Amino acid sequence: MQYQFCSRSDTGLARPNNEDAVAVDEQACLAVLADGMGGYNAGEVASGMATTFIRAELGRWLAEAGEQANLREVRRALEICVENANRAVFEAANASSAYAGMGTTLVVAVFQGDRLVLGHIGDSRCYRLRAGQLAQLTRDHSLLQEQLDAGLITPDEAAISSQRNLVTRALGVEDTVMLEIGEQRVEPGDCYLLCSDGLNDMLDDSAIGAILALRAPLEERADRLIDAANANGGRDNVSVVLAYAQAGSGRRGLIARLLGK
Repeated sequence: MQYQFCSRSDTGLARPNNEDAVAVDEQACLAVLADGMGGYNAGEVASGMATTFIRAELGRWLAEAGEQANLREVRRALEICVENANRAVFEAANASSAYAGMGTTLVVAVFQGDRLVLGHIGDSRCYRLRAGQLAQLTRDHSLLQEQLDAGLITPDEAAISSQRNLVTRALGVEDTVMLEIGEQRVEPGDCYLLCSDGLNDMLDDSAIGAILALRAPLEERADRLIDAANANGGRDNVSVVLAYAQAGSGRRGLIARLLGK
């Protein structure tokens, strides 16, 4: 399996600074996205630290381990890197009053052959488009999701709730963090989307799926997602990472690229 990646991050229309961060290591088939929170500039410090640390440390490990690493080893490496990133952000927050209380959501995707190891904390998401069908692969760690699960509110009520952005897990706010990890089988033609809530708060799943399904280069689809979120209000920073899976190489890969896949 071969993978193509594309990432975009935009401040949006309402906020003065961008607290999202993205990082991609194409050689390691690694994508990282984070949405920071905290006081003045602290959110962008937390998200930047997390994405930079995980890309460097996990990317280095993946490069050294190569294809010899099994999925259990990849999962453990991901856990260790996230634990270390959490400790780094937590210690920085406690070392400076300017960064007190900062933290970040996180979603990390490691593609290895025809498998995806996916880890997340908070309400940043991963979606998959397969054969025209969009599926959300992550479950938000948020108060809103807990209310939905308990049947306290309906999906329609959730869509207009004032508690949309209250997360129940975040990296860097405590000395330990709970990372949720899952595995997925990848099929040729799959398109994966990592995004901050600035995207899915502005666009429903049908709109996201329609843009991902376009027969256009990844860069164009990423730009359209950002533009659509801003056109619908752009009330938050919005970031996306796209990963497209294709089988084979050479001529087949060239044809797929010409078709915008």
